[in-house]
Amino acid sequence: MEYKNFLTPSLAKDRDLGSKLKPIKPTRTIKPIPKKLYGELSLCCEYPEKVLFLDIETTGLSHFYDEITVVGWSIGGKSQTFVKGDDVTELLDAARHSVAMVTYNGIRFDQRFLKQEHPSIELPDVHIDLMYLCRRVNLTGGQKAIEIELGIDFREEIGDVDGFAAVLLWHEYLRGNMSSLNRLIQYNRADIAAMGSIFDIALQRLGFVHDLFGKKVKFQDWSAPKNMNSLPTNLKSASNELTRAPTFRELFDGLPAAKSKIVGIDLTGSETRPTGWCALKGSHVETKMIATDADIIAQTVAAKPDVISIDSPLCLPAGRQTVFDDDPTRDEFGIMRQCERELKRRGINVYPSLLPSMQKLTARGIRLAKGFRELGIPVIESYPGAAQDIMRIPRKGAGEKWLKLGLGEFGVQGDFLRKKVTHDELDAITSALVGTFHLAGLSEELGTQEEPPLIIPDLKVSKRPTVIGISGPIAAGKTTIAQVLEDEGYAYTRFSIIIDEILSKRNLKADRKNRQKIGLEINETGRQRELAERTIARVSGFNKIVVDGLRFPDDHAFLVEKFGFNFHHIFVDAQKSTRKKRYIERLKLKTQSANAEFERASSSEVEAKVDKMQKLAHENYFNNVPKYDIAGDIITIMNKFQGET
Repeated sequence: MEYKNFLTPSLAKDRDLGSKLKPIKPTRTIKPIPKKLYGELSLCCEYPEKVLFLDIETTGLSHFYDEITVVGWSIGGKSQTFVKGDDVTELLDAARHSVAMVTYNGIRFDQRFLKQEHPSIELPDVHIDLMYLCRRVNLTGGQKAIEIELGIDFREEIGDVDGFAAVLLWHEYLRGNMSSLNRLIQYNRADIAAMGSIFDIALQRLGFVHDLFGKKVKFQDWSAPKNMNSLPTNLKSASNELTRAPTFRELFDGLPAAKSKIVGIDLTGSETRPTGWCALKGSHVETKMIATDADIIAQTVAAKPDVISIDSPLCLPAGRQTVFDDDPTRDEFGIMRQCERELKRRGINVYPSLLPSMQKLTARGIRLAKGFRELGIPVIESYPGAAQDIMRIPRKGAGEKWLKLGLGEFGVQGDFLRKKVTHDELDAITSALVGTFHLAGLSEELGTQEEPPLIIPDLKVSKRPTVIGISGPIAAGKTTIAQVLEDEGYAYTRFSIIIDEILSKRNLKADRKNRQKIGLEINETGRQRELAERTIARVSGFNKIVVDGLRFPDDHAFLVEKFGFNFHHIFVDAQKSTRKKRYIERLKLKTQSANAEFERASSSEVEAKVDKMQKLAHENYFNNVPKYDIAGDIITIMNKFQGET
């Protein structure tokens, strides 16, 4: 059988003479072979022609977001390849008729992808994962590193192609480059060919001897058969099914999100390193690099965004008090949030938010988000990588060319396509697009009640309720309007209900004075989001919700973040004399104390930010009409909202 030179001269000589291989410096003693493993290795040696050497190529490392592109295998003296979109029958047959499978890191990677994408595949019970076998003989690292250490070389034809380059080769093929597919198959077959050589050397170092009738097996003969350098003859251009990716217009046309204004920020951990910033209006984008927090805030506010999408952690792990390692709660609550744990489970390599190298970034992100929300501007934490998967753009590291190409193909327009921009600006664009997905209801939230969510794009439309929030000064008619909506089938909730629960636990009377006091305490201690979460939790599961008594801009920001364009904010007002009259009649106050009591309640600190809510509202309603006329006006407003949603 003919081979390329796959061993260095010294190792080749040792193998041919049957002498000992070059001594290695063991990091630990080689343990005896367990009985189960000995039986599996013996089975491979007894039926080498039925051993399936297999390797897959994918669009990335996540079994949740990525997919198989190529599967290569060698069995029975023949190399074969499956390309995504082809008939999978030959692969299924090869797996079914094999007695054992040999991979490198296949237990954690290849096997999981295969079973997920091809549920009917019948993989053999015996799976020799060379990564674990090599560890037994003190060979560690990735397959390429082990090949270099052992002097194995099947890669003359493919140069320096590695796993990441293999992903780009697939994207080039999707865009019409057949030679890239040929190179990807060569790379895949080189991986498979080298497995047999690694297997042989690992067995020798283990001291494994299979002497059934004096039969000597060289697995390199089976992993690198004669036809390994002969490419399949039935390769064809990528089908529409493979090249088809959703576009901005297809996803968002006809939705309010198609015309939304979003600021995307690819934040850095320090003001000394400029941050990527973009303003996305519909599908048109402008980008720049901004250094200081003051400039980021000023230019973001000036853009008047519907939502800000920041690529940075925006909260601490539940229970943590500070970002730093001297936090007394560090040992109890750790450095990782639930959203990061979930991404890890999905195969995404994500940095914990309070890793030492992430602490300044997290602190900066939290600080900026808090400032924006206090202005009533919604802020979401975004994950651009998942959006890039949906848009079929190679992940971070592919370079400016691929990100520009992918964003342009998706339908994003702007000067960034024609001029040189930084990678940070391109990531800011992707982050802004996550905001578009979220406003359109095409997103998933990874978080808990204690940890605001990380937003993941998702092509499955999330079922969001229609939510009406009502704000306004005292006695403007907020509750009257809420009752009209309740009569129309809306589930009613109110911020003060949760405040009354707190008062009850403290054995305090549930009156306006105490409510205002607790409301101010909650806001000043940074627990306004917690109050909003609990208020909404009361009506979880309803399709239509009315929230009475929004008081702070943070309330508006929270409800937009949670419900996107399904949230509508009505600010209700009335002449002061009318409001005073209603207040006095409702509380049955005596005339001599009425004016003073109304002025005291209206001027409380809790009421101080009510005027700011007017600028944030989607609809301003001046309620100087008799009570029985309100219903018709509100239904008219609701019909308008429904037409915009």
